[in-house]
Amino acid sequence: MSGGNRLGEFLRARRELVRPEDVGLRVTGMRRVRGLRREEVALLAGISADYYLRLEQGRDRNPSAQVLDALAAVLRLDAESTAYLIRLARPESRRRPERRERVPEGVELLLQTLNVPAFVVDKYRDVLAANRLARALSPLMAPGVNRLRAIFTDPVAQEYHPDWEENAPGLVAQLRAEVGTDTDDDRFRALVDELSRSSERFRTLWARHDVHRGESGAGLIRHPRGGDLRLRREKLAVTGTDGLLLVIYHADPGTPAAEALALLASLELSEGQSPRR
Repeated sequence: MSGGNRLGEFLRARRELVRPEDVGLRVTGMRRVRGLRREEVALLAGISADYYLRLEQGRDRNPSAQVLDALAAVLRLDAESTAYLIRLARPESRRRPERRERVPEGVELLLQTLNVPAFVVDKYRDVLAANRLARALSPLMAPGVNRLRAIFTDPVAQEYHPDWEENAPGLVAQLRAEVGTDTDDDRFRALVDELSRSSERFRTLWARHDVHRGESGAGLIRHPRGGDLRLRREKLAVTGTDGLLLVIYHADPGTPAAEALALLASLELSEGQSPRR
């Protein structure tokens, strides 16, 4: 993951995703570039082509707020991506001593009282804690697993999550939103470099520079005992920590997924109470 010209990389990636017709430009003849040309972005944003070139090349790193707003409009950025663009143009060094986040004791206790799969991840998507039902539901929910590394490189994890390719763009966009402007974060840089080398899918998605924070949603889990379970997924921020999330999976009442999840919980409870031999 390069770090020297993050603003220019973002601008270039996003203009390649905007079609000329999206911004009212007529297309005549063959175009040799994807998306918009630099001079087209400059024209639509009301700045000189030379100035825009300097921005993309990293030779000018202090665009005004008006310029950033104009570029965001031309590149059709939503509010979250616009805020990300502004952070790239106004980077703040956040060098901190290396430390691992700890799951608060109260959250650890909460995990064990929930009768639905629940686990805690940090901003790098390392699983730090999980209850028994989460570990039984999917190998991606076990402490010590990095969920990004597993979903992009582990065939077993991909079998448990057959919709992983559909969800992959959101996972990558969430990672960039979480720590994408922290250029001093060595763990983040190492993770992105590793995934870029080992997964073409990740490398392609990372190059898009999509930005989107995770929200509650749904996911499909193919469990060897319970079959296909369509479950809701809630993500709750753990206050007082640097980016920890409590992730909870649950099913709509009365659905086959709810029945399968209840059966799995019952099996886990009985096996946990069985004497060891």
